[in-house]
Amino acid sequence: MEPRGGWLDETEQRAWQGLIGFAMLALPELERAHRRHGLVHIEYGLLAALSDRSYRLSELAAMLTMSQSRLSHRMNKLRDRGLVLLSPSPEDGRVTVAEISPAGRALVESIAPGHVEDVRRLVFDNLTPAQTEALADALTAVIGGLGSCGPIDRPAPDCPPPGCP
Repeated sequence: MEPRGGWLDETEQRAWQGLIGFAMLALPELERAHRRHGLVHIEYGLLAALSDRSYRLSELAAMLTMSQSRLSHRMNKLRDRGLVLLSPSPEDGRVTVAEISPAGRALVESIAPGHVEDVRRLVFDNLTPAQTEALADALTAVIGGLGSCGPIDRPAPDCPPPGCP
């Protein structure tokens, strides 16, 4: 059976192999760096997001394209470690608001410089400014499509077929 739109062309194949290579080489290296601090990458991402401001859990889940259950699991782990505070919203007690605790802020501040160094070394040191701009545009489009359409095996009902604007 022929795939929709035919097989990947040479450029698509290079891009796909590059994404896979990045996922297999760079992401585990970042993960190892976070594990030294007792975190997994997604937990560092949650703490970094909360370092700017507090969020309703539903907002945080949407922003990070996480399921509510996965977010709740991670937030409970971070709360149990004293890194985040969870409380009912003052406007709507049915809604939970998350904010970073002083211990969580101190941890992010200690990790952030090394994280930025790792990201620069693994990604941006290898790119020109034009390539960085193109990468940002391309990945924003890819993530935008994933976020609006949901999981690949269960696209949202109002999501256009793949490849449609």
